[in-house]
Amino acid sequence: MERIGYLCRQVMVHTLIAMITKESIETAYCLLHQKLRVYLYSNMDWQKDDIEYAIASFVTSMPKELYDDLSEGRPDFLLDHKRFVDDMTLAVNRLEQMLGI
Repeated sequence: MERIGYLCRQVMVHTLIAMITKESIETAYCLLHQKLRVYLYSNMDWQKDDIEYAIASFVTSMPKELYDDLSEGRPDFLLDHKRFVDDMTLAVNRLEQMLGI
C-alpha cells in the first residue's frame, strides 16, 4: 500500500513538472540565482530591500504551478524578510534540480 502511495506521488510530481515550462524554470533560475548572489555579498540595506521587492514582484507573475512546487504550500515563500535568504537558497537549489544542473 505504501508503494502505491509513493507511485501516485511520483506521477503527480511528473504531471506537475510537465505543466511547468522549461522556459519558466530557466527564467526563475536566472533571476533568483543572480539576485541571491548580489544579496549575499551586498553591504547596502537599500540594495537588499530593492532585491526583496523585485523578487516579491516576480513571485506575483511566476506561474502558479512553479511557485506552488517551490514553496511546498507556504504562502509567504520568498516574501518573508526573516526567511528570505533561506527561501532564495532553497528555490535556487530546487530550480537547479529541475534543470539538471
